[in-house]
Amino acid sequence: MLRNTSTRWGAVAQTFHWVSAALVLYLLGHGWWMTHLAGRDTRLSEYATHASVGYFLLALIMIRMVWRWANEVPLHPPSAPALERRLAMGVHVALYALLVVESYLGWALAGTLRQPLDRTLGGLVRVPQITRSGNRDLHETFERAHEVVAWILAALVVLHIVAAVYHWQVLRDDVLHRMLPGAGRI
Repeated sequence: MLRNTSTRWGAVAQTFHWVSAALVLYLLGHGWWMTHLAGRDTRLSEYATHASVGYFLLALIMIRMVWRWANEVPLHPPSAPALERRLAMGVHVALYALLVVESYLGWALAGTLRQPLDRTLGGLVRVPQITRSGNRDLHETFERAHEVVAWILAALVVLHIVAAVYHWQVLRDDVLHRMLPGAGRI
């Protein structure tokens, strides 16, 4: 089933979710690695790779949001308290918002570098610069904001994973299973 139902995420939503999750985990790990461990001689090429993956994630998130708005969203388990439903909705909205904000901060940051990056989406589509090159103050502002939002995003990702495991192991409901490809109801 490609489309969502009231009880299960469809294959398209599942694919968007897991590809986005993999890209977010990659970008968080790669971002930390390239700013703390990568050698100076490779850092610029690492920034370019990071930016290219980030542009792809931003495009995917935009398509994913349109898909979500145009499709049914599975209902929360009937046993879920109202507070839990509101918290789940809040975390999902925050994840989407932070992913968009973090992507735009990274895009703006990439434009402030003294040495231009190869700004492409997957090496195919040229991505325009949205800030001026070489502005050190702007660079530091975007760099710090990008880092802070990355840490907040990482914390929300951990919360999201913990909640999924809690539903799976403690509540033993189908919240996690309905996002797993091929998994039926438990």
